Amino acid sequence: VSLGSKSSIWYGATVRGDVNHVVIGDNSSIGDRAVIHVAKIQGDSPTVIGNNVTIGPGAIVHAATLGDSCVVGASAQVLDGATVQEGAYVAPGAVVTPGTTVPAGQYWAGSPAKMVRSLSDEELATIVNSANETTQLASLHAGECAK
Repeated sequence: VSLGSKSSIWYGATVRGDVNHVVIGDNSSIGDRAVIHVAKIQGDSPTVIGNNVTIGPGAIVHAATLGDSCVVGASAQVLDGATVQEGAYVAPGAVVTPGTTVPAGQYWAGSPAKMVRSLSDEELATIVNSANETTQLASLHAGECAK
C-alpha cells in the first residue's frame, strides 16, 4: 500500500493490499468504514486512486481505478476492473459494475450505476475544493490527536 502526501484514511477504513498493490495519490481521503481492496483471482487487478480523490464513508473500491479529482459517494461501490475517470462523481449508494468506465465529468447514480448528467464547471471545482477541505481537516485532526 502506497499513500500519497497529505492523504488521509479515516476511522474504521480498511486498505488491504494483500494479493496485489494499492496506490493512493496525493491529497486524497478514504472515508470512515470505507474498504479499499485488490484482486488476484480471475485477473491481476490492483487498485489505483489518483490525486484529490474523495471516497465517502462506507464506500467500497475493489480492484478499480479512480482518476484524479473524482468522488465516490458514501456507501457507493466501484467494482473489479471499473474505471472512474478524472472529474467524475459516483453518487452515494451507486454500484459501478465490473469493467464499467465512468467518463470524465459525469455524474452517475443507481444500481447498476448509469449516467445521469454532465457536471457543471462549478461542480467540478467543488470536487477539488472538497478534497482540499478534507486535507485541512485531517491536518487539524492530527494536530489535536498529537496533544
